[in-house]
Amino acid sequence: MDLGLKGRTAVVLGGTRGIGRAIVETLVAEGCAVALCARDAAAVDALVGELKAAGATASGAAVDVTDGAALSAWIGQVAEQHGGIDILVSNAGAMAQGFDEAAWRSNFDLDVIGAVSAITASMPHLKAAAARTGDAAVVIISSVSATSANEPGSYGPIKAALIHMAKGLARHHARDKVRVNVVSPGMVYFEGGVWHRVEQNAPDFFKKSVARNPTGRCATPQEIANAAVFLASPVSSYTTGISMLVDGAVTDRVNF
Repeated sequence: MDLGLKGRTAVVLGGTRGIGRAIVETLVAEGCAVALCARDAAAVDALVGELKAAGATASGAAVDVTDGAALSAWIGQVAEQHGGIDILVSNAGAMAQGFDEAAWRSNFDLDVIGAVSAITASMPHLKAAAARTGDAAVVIISSVSATSANEPGSYGPIKAALIHMAKGLARHHARDKVRVNVVSPGMVYFEGGVWHRVEQNAPDFFKKSVARNPTGRCATPQEIANAAVFLASPVSSYTTGISMLVDGAVTDRVNF
């Protein structure tokens, strides 16, 4: 299926590894120009170099998403360099666990305020793109952890806040033809990722966690990227304000 993304420009936060990298590579494969950021300058440079060597239009920078001024300035530079922004993917996350104040602040500052800063800086460009083409999109990566509260923690509530925020933004900006959706992944496995580390350090817990899923496995980053890129594309032009669970049916809730 042609997703209608050729010639569009996407910004991806946290784009050098795991889900973010898969999103970047999938957008490029669909014909997008991509600007990505992460904290590791060497990783950014390496990926941008690979993309350019393969013929893609790509740029990147080392940006701390919790630095709102730096993030906003970079997004402005991307819009100027690429002639606008059609898609924003907010993927950066702190992944802090626990109920202590440090965990709450880390998750809030990176996941929520980082997304707020990126959306605020990108919105004028997204509106302008939608006025030209009829569609622009924000995709936020949340988590299946937003759906349940088995024990106290900061991670799940912060991810739930992103879904609530997205719904309000979607309703407010529908008139502007700027769509806002969320992808909420379940367990995602990749080398160096959280579940890879769990497998190495707590193999019994890892096996029990995987066994809870009816599919009997984790998702790949590519499977999450496929959902995110679909929602970012004009093929899904009437879809806005949703949280798409990509969890292998590990949840038993009914999503009305």
